[in-house]
Amino acid sequence: MNEIKLPKINCKTVCKEIGDFIIDTVEKNKSTGCIVGLSGGVDSSTTAALIKSAFDRYNSSRNDTLELVGYILPSSINKMEDAKDAQILAKALGIRYEIHNIEKSVEAFRITNPEAFEKDYHKGNLISRVRANVLSTKAATEKKLLAGTGNKDEDYGIGYYTLFGDGAVHFSPIAGLSKRLVREMALFLGVDETIVHRVPTAGLEPGQSDFKDLGYDYDVVELVTEGLEQGFTLEQLPTHEQVAPLVKKQIEAYRSIYGNPKLESVEKVVADIYRRHQLAMGKVKIVHPPAPKITLSYD
Repeated sequence: MNEIKLPKINCKTVCKEIGDFIIDTVEKNKSTGCIVGLSGGVDSSTTAALIKSAFDRYNSSRNDTLELVGYILPSSINKMEDAKDAQILAKALGIRYEIHNIEKSVEAFRITNPEAFEKDYHKGNLISRVRANVLSTKAATEKKLLAGTGNKDEDYGIGYYTLFGDGAVHFSPIAGLSKRLVREMALFLGVDETIVHRVPTAGLEPGQSDFKDLGYDYDVVELVTEGLEQGFTLEQLPTHEQVAPLVKKQIEAYRSIYGNPKLESVEKVVADIYRRHQLAMGKVKIVHPPAPKITLSYD
C-alpha cells in the first residue's frame, strides 16, 4: 500500500509567508494592529509570536506602528499556571497585555440561558462565546483585527472549535499548519518548550483535554485527513501500515489513563475522524476566516 505523505515546511519561508499575509490583511482593513486571546497553549502562543515577528519587521521600516495586544481571559475552570504561562509569553514578546477573569460575565447568562448550565458541554461553549465577545469588542474599540488561533487539524480536520466562539475571528494565521507543524514553528520562533509540549486542551470543561474528548491525538487526525486527501478510502485507512499501529497505540494509552477506550477499534477511530471532518466542512460554510497560502512540501 502506498505511503501517506505528511507535509514539511521551511519555517523561515512559512514564517515570512504568514507574516506577509498578516501585514496585508491589517493594511487592507486600515487597522492599528491585532488582538489575540492568549491561553498559555502552543496555538495562541505561536500565533502571537508570528504576529509580533511580522509587526516588528513592518514597524522597523515605517513611521506607522502596528500593535499586538494579548488578552488573557480565564474562568474558574482554568488552571492558574495556564494564565501564568500566557503572561510570561506576553512579557517575553514585549507586548501589551491584560488579564480579565470572565467568570462573572459567564454567570450572568444564568438569567437568559439557564439551560446552558445543565451540562458541561454547553457551558463550555458558552464560555468560548463569552471570550469571543470580549475579544471582538476589544478589537472593535481599538480598531484592530481579532486573530484566530485555530490550527489545520482543529479547524479543517475535525472542526474542534466553538461556532461563533473561538471560530469567530477576522482571520486565521496558522490555519494551514497542522498541530505537528505548529509545534515546529513554535520552536523556530523560540516559544518555551513547556508550552510547545503541553497537553492540548480547550479549557472549557473541568479536567478536559483534547485527547480525553476525542480518544486520539492530532497526529492521528493529520494522518487520516491527509490520507483522505490523497485518495485513500475509509476501507483502506484502518489497515494502512502507518495508521493502524499509531491508532492502536493511542487506544492503549487512553485505556491506561481512563480505564476504557473511548473508541475501541482502529475502524471506529477512522470513522469518527471522517464524521467530524464532514461536520467541519459544514462549519466552514458558515464561518470561514481568510487564511494565508503557505508553502508545504510532500517530498
